[in-house]
Amino acid sequence: MPTARNFFDQREQQLLIDAIVQAELKTSGEIRLHIENLCIGNELKRAQKVFTNLKMHETKERNGVLIYIATFSRKIAVIGDEGIHQKLGNEFWQKVVDELIKKFKENKKAEALAECIITCGEQLGKFFPRSNEDKDELTNTISY
Repeated sequence: MPTARNFFDQREQQLLIDAIVQAELKTSGEIRLHIENLCIGNELKRAQKVFTNLKMHETKERNGVLIYIATFSRKIAVIGDEGIHQKLGNEFWQKVVDELIKKFKENKKAEALAECIITCGEQLGKFFPRSNEDKDELTNTISY
């Protein structure tokens, strides 16, 4: 069983970072990917804690999206800050998670996650289009 740090190889990690950069070109929203080994308890509660620890709630428009994966626990959560959550709601996030799980089972982890990132970016772009003054508020690297 791969650990959080080697769940994706170097090429896949770069693919995911590139997907974040590409997704954020169309929006003022911020997308982060956090991977850890274990999630004790509810993955949504853990994702909320990670969201806060990463200071994602401090973005100007409250439009950050966190994709959370616990590798050993086999748990995934996708959550958005209040600005974007009000627009998309729980149903959208659950649909994204369901699609990720389906493709992970088909052993298409990196490709599925890159698609998920692009989808989140497209949705963010509908409600929070990128302006000329927009600046990247959060790092695009994967956190562990």
